[in-house]
Amino acid sequence: MLISVVTPVHQGRLDYLTAAYESLVAQVMPDGWDWEWLVQHDSPSPLELPQAAQADPRVRPGAARHGGPGVARTVALQRARGVYVRNLDSDDVLPPTALTRSIEVLEQHPEVGWTTCRVLDLMPDGSLTAFPGDPAEGPIPVGAVAQYWREHDWRLYVHPTTITIRRELLLALGGWMALPISEDTGMMLTANTFATGWFIADIGLFYRQHPGQITKADPDASDRAERMAMIDQRLRALESLLSPGRTENRNPSATSDQLQPSRKELR
Repeated sequence: MLISVVTPVHQGRLDYLTAAYESLVAQVMPDGWDWEWLVQHDSPSPLELPQAAQADPRVRPGAARHGGPGVARTVALQRARGVYVRNLDSDDVLPPTALTRSIEVLEQHPEVGWTTCRVLDLMPDGSLTAFPGDPAEGPIPVGAVAQYWREHDWRLYVHPTTITIRRELLLALGGWMALPISEDTGMMLTANTFATGWFIADIGLFYRQHPGQITKADPDASDRAERMAMIDQRLRALESLLSPGRTENRNPSATSDQLQPSRKELR
């Protein structure tokens, strides 16, 4: 069995990409499982891979014209052979049990379409920093993420960068949204319109903080309102197409007041 890890790269640093690859090599996988790494260069030019990765048959690079991270991820998706698809940015690092925990949840809970997990910030000095606001381990009801997002100034209480999703569900959604950033936010919110999620309380990602990361490229977030409006309009269009019975089931079991705001709207 296979899980596909998708990483878009645009003007990425080789040292960061090497750290991401090494974190994949260090994964402790369930019996009978392995990973493949779909590294997608957001440019038609050749991509420089870590030296060890060049000889690893599990690493499957690709390249296409520049379209942004959402387009790059979706182009890579057509090569995915895994039952599940895990998102991994080129500057982030996975703890050794990250893939295993997501696989376990999705295998044990067929009603769950996707998972997200706890994150630690990886600071420039190598230290790890936690932040508050994580929910308890367990299911995320259909529509819960969007409800919270709308009630808290387009901020999330779970981390979209950590998503692992069933490949067939992701294909049905059309992959990631074609936005300059926030493509993972849009994809996760769309997935939760159709499918229950699951929050994993274990740490599943070290999220690198550095001046060159794409989420800091526009500190004023001048187009944030437009991006959030596009995501919201998409969600409302989808919600209007669902049956009344499905709409009634959208209310989460926990009210939004029981969930603490966080800074997880990263885009």
